Amino acid sequence: MTLRVVKVGTSLLRGQNGQTTASVIQHLTGALATSLARGDRVLLVSSGAVGLGCRRLGLDERPDRVVALQAAAAIGQGHLMGLYEQAMASHGHAVAQVLLTRSDLADRRSYHSASATLHQLLDWNVLPIVNENDTVSAAELRFGDNDTLSALVAAAVGADELILLTDVDRLYSADPRIDATAKPITDVRDPAELAALEEGAGDGGRWGTGGMTTKLAAARIATASGISVHLADGRQPMVLEKLLAGGRGGTVFHPHPEPLGNRKSWLAHALQPLGSLQLDAGACQALQYRGASLLLVGVKGVEGQFGANQPIRMLDPKGVEVARGLSSMSSEALDRALRDESPRVRAGEEGSPVVVHRDALVMIPPPTIQPQET
Repeated sequence: MTLRVVKVGTSLLRGQNGQTTASVIQHLTGALATSLARGDRVLLVSSGAVGLGCRRLGLDERPDRVVALQAAAAIGQGHLMGLYEQAMASHGHAVAQVLLTRSDLADRRSYHSASATLHQLLDWNVLPIVNENDTVSAAELRFGDNDTLSALVAAAVGADELILLTDVDRLYSADPRIDATAKPITDVRDPAELAALEEGAGDGGRWGTGGMTTKLAAARIATASGISVHLADGRQPMVLEKLLAGGRGGTVFHPHPEPLGNRKSWLAHALQPLGSLQLDAGACQALQYRGASLLLVGVKGVEGQFGANQPIRMLDPKGVEVARGLSSMSSEALDRALRDESPRVRAGEEGSPVVVHRDALVMIPPPTIQPQET
C-alpha cells in the first residue's frame, strides 16, 4: 500500500483547450478514485479557491488587497469543495476539507493533531483535500504557495511519494518557454545537485520568478524527509493515472540517502524561527561533527525577541545558517546570561548551560561529509 500526496495548482484548475474547472476535476478525481480502489492511500492538496471566487464575483482581475483576496477565497473555497464532492461522490467516495495555516504546523501539538486527523480520514477511505486557509491567514502565517504546503503535509503523514502536477512536462536547465537551448532533467539524485538547482532558481537566476522555484523548494523539503517527488505535466489527462499506478514523472527527485526523522523534519521545515544566535567556530564544529548540544559558551550574540522553547536559527561566524531548533532560554535570559556569565565558564572550567539540546535541533543542511582525522 502506497501513500501519495498529489498537488494541483490554480493554473491547471482554470482549464484550457475548452476544458472547464469542473471537467478538470472530473479527470483528477477519476484517477484518484481508481488509486483508492487498488487499496492505495491518496491525499490531495488543491489550490484554486481565490480564482474560483473571482470568477463567481465576475472580477476581471485578481484583487491586490489582502482582505479582498481573503474574501474571494471564502467565496471560492465552498465552490471548489462542491465540485470535488460531486465528482468523488460519482465514484462512491466522500471528501473532507482540511484548511491549514503555518501556525497549525509550527506548533508540535497541532502538527501531530493534523497528522492524526489526516490519517483517520485515510483510514476511512475518505479523500482529504488540503488547502491553505486563505480566508484568515495573516501574511506572516502564510505558506506562500501550496507547493510548500504539499511537501510539509507529505512529511507530516509520512508519505511515500509527492506528485507535483504543473503546466510543464519536466524540469529543464532553463525556462523552456523562453530559452530554446533548455535541456530536460529527468532525475535529481544528489542533494547537492538539488541545492544548486534551487540556488539558480532565485530572482535573477535561470528561472527568474517562475513557479519552478517553489517546486524545487518543495522537492528539497520532501526528499530530505525520505519522500520521492515526481514533477509531471498535469495538462495531460492520463498522466496522473499512470503516476498513481506506479509510473514516474517527467522529473524524479530521489530521496535523501539519510532522511530526517519526523521530529527533525518538523524542526527543519515547519517552524518559523523568531530569532537568531551567532555562534563561534568551536560551537559550529561541535554541532556539525560531534553531535553536541549548543552550550552558552559557544553563543556570541542574540538577535530578535523570543521566549523559551521557541524556534531560532543558529549562524556561523560568517552569518550562514548551520542549524535551527528550540531555544531553552528566552532572548532576554540569553542577553542577561551573556553579560553575566563568569570568566570561569568562558574558560571552560565550569559547566556551561545548554541553550539548544541536541534532540531539539537539526543541522541545515544535514552534514554528509565528515572531517578526516589527522
